[in-house]
Amino acid sequence: MAVAKTFSRAQVGVDAPLVTVEADITSGLPQIVIVGLPETAVRESKDRVKSALANSGFTLPSRRVTINLAPADLPKQGGRYDLAIALCVLAASGQLETDHIANREFLGELSLGGELRGVHGVLPAILHSDLCQRQLTIPIDNQLEASLVHQASVNLAISLNDVVAYLRGEQQAKLPPEPVLHHHASPLLLSDIRGQYLAKRALIVAAAGGHNLLFVGPPGTGKTMLASRLPGLLPPMEQQESLEVASVQSVSRFNFRPENWGTRPFRNPHHTASGVALVGGGNPPLPGEISLAHQGVLFLDELPEFSRHVLEVLREPLESGTIVISRANHQVTYPARFQLVSAMNPCPCGYFGDESNRCNCRFDQIERYRSKISGPLLDRIDLHVQVPPLARGTLSKVLETDNGAEHLAAVKQVAQARHLMMTERGKLNAHLSSKESEQYCRLKRTDRKMLEEAMHKLGLSARGFYKVLKVARTLADLSGEEELAAPHLSEALAFRRLASIT
Repeated sequence: MAVAKTFSRAQVGVDAPLVTVEADITSGLPQIVIVGLPETAVRESKDRVKSALANSGFTLPSRRVTINLAPADLPKQGGRYDLAIALCVLAASGQLETDHIANREFLGELSLGGELRGVHGVLPAILHSDLCQRQLTIPIDNQLEASLVHQASVNLAISLNDVVAYLRGEQQAKLPPEPVLHHHASPLLLSDIRGQYLAKRALIVAAAGGHNLLFVGPPGTGKTMLASRLPGLLPPMEQQESLEVASVQSVSRFNFRPENWGTRPFRNPHHTASGVALVGGGNPPLPGEISLAHQGVLFLDELPEFSRHVLEVLREPLESGTIVISRANHQVTYPARFQLVSAMNPCPCGYFGDESNRCNCRFDQIERYRSKISGPLLDRIDLHVQVPPLARGTLSKVLETDNGAEHLAAVKQVAQARHLMMTERGKLNAHLSSKESEQYCRLKRTDRKMLEEAMHKLGLSARGFYKVLKVARTLADLSGEEELAAPHLSEALAFRRLASIT
């Protein structure tokens, strides 16, 4: 009899801290005791392990077995430690060499018959295990996530007997298959939208610089159609970005779909969504819509219909790109670098300012409706765009087929501007700090004076001042110009003046 030790991985947000699993067999009544801050599912592991060992043909120790999960102050949840616990019991009882499991990591839930079941949050564990250069064994149900990390040392197993057999050298370990991943171009094209040239221009600017965007206009003018075209203008995600998105999906208990690999997420929560649904929460805390939209687009339609409290929780992640969720026993950090696109009507009935004069809303009703969006939140939205009703006769014209030429030209323009930003500044313009904005958005004296006067007239805050600079920088990048000029500033200011709704 000896103390056996191996390793597993916990799940804390998109992190996977190392957990050392130890087993010690001592004199006492036959039982398995688990220590190390286990929660209910982990405490129940002893019953699953007992049945799995017996039904797999192994001998249960007739003495007291103590299982320690270290570090002791890290809460342990789920059945992910079953496999590591079972192997430690076998090694401590002499049925398996302790050296076979000494420097390996194991994840997997055991059935009563000894089969392995898939667990959530495997992809972060694979990434962290690969950094530590340890071999990780996971259930075959998680093979898709394993195939996403190239050259990672990962073995797949169907059952406990499978694992023991390859540890003893009696059979070859199963390796992850080669992934079949293809980026699918969006079928939603800019050319599907009739008219709305200013809104399309704003959409291209937002896509190029990573800017947040607000559409304001009556019902049926194409606000939702415009928002749905934004992901198609963005370039495919790189390997690291795709892994970040897949990691969030892995821990959120949404199964990763290979057809979504490299495609920017587009999340469109209903306006009845709660604050927890939007930012994440629960016990243990799971990611919300803003994290599921990481590296993609979060679209909030009917923006004033959301609870004001719900909207206010967006302020911090819009600035930091992360969200910290704190609970009594848990504190996790999830990525939330999303691009906010929102849409709203100009009044409760939706027709304020329309030529048809259909709006019967009183002034106080309009003010109350618009005040649901706070000034601080509106200040964080770079582009405010009016989406007016279509001109008379626009819909009667036959929609010309351009075979996606307009869309492809916009995609190319966005890609070139983004390449310029990443090459010269290492980040998108929307993510520049105030100091970096001063560095990369230098103005002539006359242009700075013009901007300061406009800032005073429009009542812009200091944040609004830098938002205008960043948008102007994006406009200059789209036109391939190195220096900011008055036309760039004027257009950037227009994008903040058109939807002055407060």
